[in-house]
Amino acid sequence: MDDELLTIGVFAARARLSAKALRLYDRLGLLRPAQVDEASGYRYYRADQVERARLVALLRQLDMPLARVAEVVEAPDGAMAAERLAAYWADVEARVAGQRTLAEYLRERLSGRSSEMYGKFEVETVDVPERVLITETRHVLAGELPAWIGASLGRLEEGARECGGITAAPFVVYHSDVSMESDGPAESCVPVADEAAARAWVERQGRARDTKVRVEPAHRLAYTRIAKAQVAHPQILAAFEAVEEWIPKQGLWQAGPCREVYFADWDTAGAEDPVCDVAFPVR
Repeated sequence: MDDELLTIGVFAARARLSAKALRLYDRLGLLRPAQVDEASGYRYYRADQVERARLVALLRQLDMPLARVAEVVEAPDGAMAAERLAAYWADVEARVAGQRTLAEYLRERLSGRSSEMYGKFEVETVDVPERVLITETRHVLAGELPAWIGASLGRLEEGARECGGITAAPFVVYHSDVSMESDGPAESCVPVADEAAARAWVERQGRARDTKVRVEPAHRLAYTRIAKAQVAHPQILAAFEAVEEWIPKQGLWQAGPCREVYFADWDTAGAEDPVCDVAFPVR
């Protein structure tokens, strides 16, 4: 019976799908007809394709993107298909958890309780001397940001060995907004000891990854220190906004783009351990 050819109408009824959906799955390569009549263009399916058709439809009810649907249905065995589904659902739950936290944050703002949130952050200033930086700049969206920060700072810290060593905590400067719609750019920076060696190192890198050397003038930073758990979005937004609110109250002005300064080992830090300063240059 599995070799029986079914018209698209009969197959759609058995699979509990519309003919329109079957045509879409065919066009996307998710479920090809067993046979297409060259003269009439009629599609025919085998009875043993019903299970795949129902699986595709169920996966789509999870709002699974078509590319990931293909990964599941093309898995070599059921165990691998189940693993791919589990990985997708873990991503969904992580995204929903982030959205839930963002909704709570926005509810606090909309209800006029922003001051209570900002009061949780202690803001101070620190004077930073002139220093030589090796940097890497990239246009990056929010979803790509954590992986890029880790990779770019890793490359720069390795390069710093040829530039006299690292002289201060690495940091990332946001020259423009980084979100799901805006791609910055962001600039990873590592302070180094030897400017001449740094320029020679950058010259050897060529134009790869937009690596540069720049000398950052002495400046003052207004900052608040946050724990590892607060680095996640949107908690970190409240930290940035707390510093922004504090600056004019002290008779100061923002003198440059915001930054995150990483002074602790992320891998060994606990959720409540301080790991990062959220900062703005001020004058």
